[in-house]
Amino acid sequence: MNPPPYSEKQPYDQQPPPAHGPANSAMPTQYQPYYGPYGAVPGQGVIIQPPLHTTYVVPVQPTHEPDYLGYSIFTLLFCCFPLGIAALVYSIQTRDANRMGNSAEAQRNSRMARNLAHSAFGLGIVLAIVYIVLVVVSYTSLYN
Repeated sequence: MNPPPYSEKQPYDQQPPPAHGPANSAMPTQYQPYYGPYGAVPGQGVIIQPPLHTTYVVPVQPTHEPDYLGYSIFTLLFCCFPLGIAALVYSIQTRDANRMGNSAEAQRNSRMARNLAHSAFGLGIVLAIVYIVLVVVSYTSLYN
């Protein structure tokens, strides 16, 4: 047999493989008979065993730590952008911990979000005061 003209394969000069595949094949044949466990009676059907372990799912009670999300967004937009982003991240982590019922993590993240938001707010106020002082000093030096 010659291969089709578009094929790059060479013709096979070998015998076809045995019906059950080669003896050392890594890939099983398409259909293999199922014999069942040793000692099973043919035609008995499937034996269903009860589960060995029982798992109980306890619903999670959400915690109610403050997340300071609004305060974090305010400080992000109007005070200090980098500290506001950090406060926002901790606020979102506080919400996730509240939802999962992890009170220790929620308290830690809530405290961190509050501290970062306070720092951003304080830094924003200090920068605003410095800006106002510089504007007033430059204005008075121009007209005196």
